[in-house]
Amino acid sequence: MGGSLALGDWRRRVADNYARVRAAGAGEAAWAEWRATRDVLFRRHPQSPVPAVQRTRFTGMAFFPYDPSWCLLATVHEEAVPAPAARDALGAPDAAFATIGEVRAERGGQQMVLPLLWLTGYGGGLFLPFRDATNGSSTYGGGRYLIDQAKGADLGARPDGRLVLDFNFAYHPSCAHDDRWACPLAPPAATLGCEVRAGEMAPRG
Repeated sequence: MGGSLALGDWRRRVADNYARVRAAGAGEAAWAEWRATRDVLFRRHPQSPVPAVQRTRFTGMAFFPYDPSWCLLATVHEEAVPAPAARDALGAPDAAFATIGEVRAERGGQQMVLPLLWLTGYGGGLFLPFRDATNGSSTYGGGRYLIDQAKGADLGARPDGRLVLDFNFAYHPSCAHDDRWACPLAPPAATLGCEVRAGEMAPRG
């Protein structure tokens, strides 16, 4: 399978994996199945971000234990950005994003606010990366992703418009696995002051 066809197949399989999670209503069982499916893709697919020489010994990504307190519903506030402007994404000069608002969620009485981005290229798509206090130790220094609609990574929204932000599904950009990838990284404004001890941990060397 050629490069473009392989990439198309990768995106289709990723989108299918998230569609199964949405159909199941998320939760720990759906999370475990999502992880297992994803590990198979990482080990076998030609578009895996894991370097080819490492795939035969790849045993799966490490994750923090599932924590239901990190499954949040976030309201979207578009008025927070009165005049969004497209800009280059950090680390990926060919990708331009516009800030279209911010998402606000609460966990244990703590407010969590992140900028919500939109890919301005053909077709567009929501993009929600973040940084937190685990970066550079138990997680990749450049942060992780929650939503990347261009790649099919999206847990959906409730009928009232609130986005499902389940940090147990947070995952690393491809450049965390191999520096041959150039990935858009979370801007400084997308930094949470706490440790997000949920989701994917840094790739094992």
